[in-house]
Amino acid sequence: MSAILEQISDYVSGLYMPKIQPIDVVEILIITVLLYFFMVWIQRTRAYTLLKGILTVLLFVTLAAVFHMTAILWITQRLASVALIALVIIFQPELRKALESLGNKNILSNFLPFDTGSERMYGISDQSIGEIVRAVNDMSEAWTGALIVIEQKILLTDYIDTGISIDGAISSGLLVNIFEKNTPLHDGAVIIRANKVASATCYLPLSDNAQINKKYGTRHRAGLGISEVSDAFTIIVSEETGRVSCSYMGELMTGVTESDLREQLFRLQKGSLDKERSDKITLFRKGREKA
Repeated sequence: MSAILEQISDYVSGLYMPKIQPIDVVEILIITVLLYFFMVWIQRTRAYTLLKGILTVLLFVTLAAVFHMTAILWITQRLASVALIALVIIFQPELRKALESLGNKNILSNFLPFDTGSERMYGISDQSIGEIVRAVNDMSEAWTGALIVIEQKILLTDYIDTGISIDGAISSGLLVNIFEKNTPLHDGAVIIRANKVASATCYLPLSDNAQINKKYGTRHRAGLGISEVSDAFTIIVSEETGRVSCSYMGELMTGVTESDLREQLFRLQKGSLDKERSDKITLFRKGREKA
């Protein structure tokens, strides 16, 4: 018995047991949190399907190594040098969205002297809110499709430049006339900047989230897409049903009434976009649908 215990003692004493410092625990927690949010993020994009395909290829290569399939291993070694570049190209849209989302957090805005975006004039007045609500209500009753984007802190200049410049004061008549059926400006989105209709017929990025209900068409996907890459508030009027929807920060609220819309716009005006996640959930407490 003593000989067995001695052998066990010799074996254990030969094992390398690293000393765990408090900073090591912090690093493990940080990596765990990052991995968790990475998996949550990747599940909501097309990258999840691509990742499963890559894991399948890696499993196949592992089996080839176990069974010494030299030809497959030789091909894999030759392709490994370009695999990283190929992955960057394949995941380019997802990586860009992730970096844009990180930049939208404004983590460094207080430390970067050249970050003057917060000093720019943005937001809408009480009069503009009244005109927007009136126009949306009129278009909803007439089943006129519309897509209105209200710019906030993040500039939408690239999207404004894709449309036709208007630079006119916000009025219900102007908005209704822009989206009137069979008129030159009714396609695309209207972008509002600092109490003015900046541009019409603007092209917006479409959301590629696979979890969006199939009943929503291009207009809803565009409204949701711009809210995923910026802090813009978007109003969508369905041409098929006349129903009004709103999107903000990748979240979609459907079945919006006139009073709901007015309330959301006033919350937007008071700076709800700068609040924490809990307030964002409150902003969309009625009929919310996750993108």
